[in-house]
Amino acid sequence: MNNLEILEIIVILGTLTLLTPVLGGFMAKVFTGEKTFLHRVLRPLESLVYRLLCIDEMKEMNWKEYTLAIVALNALGFAFLFFLQLAQGHLPLNPANLSGTSWHLAFNTAVSFMTNTNWQAYAGETTMSYFTQMAGFGVQNFLSAATGIAVLLAFIRGLTRKNTADLGNAWVDLTRSVIYVLLPLATILTLLLVQQGVVQNFDGPTPVMTLEGIEQRIPQGPAASQIAIKQLGTNGGGYFNANSAHPLENPTPFSNFLQMLAILLIPASLTYTFGIMVGKRRQGWMIFIAMMLMLLAALAAGLWAEHSPNPVMGTAAAMEGKETRFGVTNSVMWAIFTTAASNGSVNAMHASLSPLTGGIAMFNIMLGEVIFGGVGCGLYGMLLFAILTVFLAGLMVGRTPEYLGKKIEAKDIQWTMIGILAPGVMILIGAGISVILPVALSSLSHPGPHGLSEILYAFSSAAGNNGSAFAGLNANTPFYNFTLGFAMLVGRFAVMIPALIVAGNLVQKKISQPSPGTFPTDTGLFVLLLIGVIAIVGGLTFFPALSLGPIVEHFLMLQGRTF
Repeated sequence: MNNLEILEIIVILGTLTLLTPVLGGFMAKVFTGEKTFLHRVLRPLESLVYRLLCIDEMKEMNWKEYTLAIVALNALGFAFLFFLQLAQGHLPLNPANLSGTSWHLAFNTAVSFMTNTNWQAYAGETTMSYFTQMAGFGVQNFLSAATGIAVLLAFIRGLTRKNTADLGNAWVDLTRSVIYVLLPLATILTLLLVQQGVVQNFDGPTPVMTLEGIEQRIPQGPAASQIAIKQLGTNGGGYFNANSAHPLENPTPFSNFLQMLAILLIPASLTYTFGIMVGKRRQGWMIFIAMMLMLLAALAAGLWAEHSPNPVMGTAAAMEGKETRFGVTNSVMWAIFTTAASNGSVNAMHASLSPLTGGIAMFNIMLGEVIFGGVGCGLYGMLLFAILTVFLAGLMVGRTPEYLGKKIEAKDIQWTMIGILAPGVMILIGAGISVILPVALSSLSHPGPHGLSEILYAFSSAAGNNGSAFAGLNANTPFYNFTLGFAMLVGRFAVMIPALIVAGNLVQKKISQPSPGTFPTDTGLFVLLLIGVIAIVGGLTFFPALSLGPIVEHFLMLQGRTF
């Protein structure tokens, strides 16, 4: 690493920290119904949505009604995406005359974009039409991100309200998330990306003649608008097959900087929104600090591993599979950012990372994508860990645990544990089945521990709603399209629904005043305990699997052995 690369890390994390209270404060006003500078322009659009959809914005919902609304919207989104892919050959905006997809790929992709995973078992520019990308994937990128924010808002209300059953109105939360937050930010980022050279048109593939005299067809299309929301909404699905390693998707160092910043911007800012909405900004900053410390630890370990000598290749910081325009450090930084958030976009191939760097990226996902995490879902996942932390602290001192004045009881912990452990169970069961079935093993491109890492990463990415991959695995098969699709559903709804149940239980309780025996959750001690609980749960759950994959591969590499 050189000084310029260190400076870049400082600048991007410093910019993220500075923007957190700015955007976080704005979102707090939006979600509490206060007027902002955008209300004069966008309030008529919000009111129009309510009128067209017959939504009573003053009517509130209990947790069952809120959950039903969220699930119904997602089910409708899945059905639309599924049939859209099957019929795209007969629909407009298809200059390359692409045919419909197979049923199992349509199922996997519809689940993927509906759950904010954006796992892609296909090459975007040669499989999906412009209409499918825009009307299907683009729209769902907004709605899946808004879903995460809406569930977070319901969870926050569960912590702040008392003696009621109401968690807000899901339709209002979804509408405001899209209109006031996602649309304006995506518009700004789209314009910046177009200015940097990201393609945005409706042209068909452009034929060009290479220096070797061979005709090559350069893909075109409405890429910039899709890329903006894929990063801001922590969706991650690439318009092109190479994702953000493609020069038309990520052409300059500044576009690279903007996209990395966008990946973490909303998840980081929501911690400040949380602090304002619970009436204790310090609470939000403590969550932010915990996330930032874990991000820095993962980044430092990944950079050390990638810049360490590789005896097999006879060099350090090998460029194979990396982003050659921006360097190894930018490749590692993107890999850590995209797996710390449930984003999944890449500007280098994760399978080409050193074994430990790839293992760290995988472990980021396995932790539950709570290191900033996805838009909304990262923070409510972190709050589930916060509830578990105060419960364990209460056991140690023999007191009934409390979080923000709400008593944490047996039912709360039972559902919290389901939300925390369900994705891990899916990862281990899915990977375990895949390593013994010939139909699954036939998709591997590498034997040995790296092959295990390919399978383990795939199920981690699916159940963690991340979407990135060790690309050596051929996942476009009926087996992987179905099993990974099921893992995505578990990873999304087996966390989301327990979170809403916990919120529905907490909102009915009174808020107790702090006493001398109350464990404070706005101190450095709480931050350390929270990080410790996350690391211990992740380590105990996944260390055996990781030791057979990236860890043993690392030691084989040090011995100069290949496989």
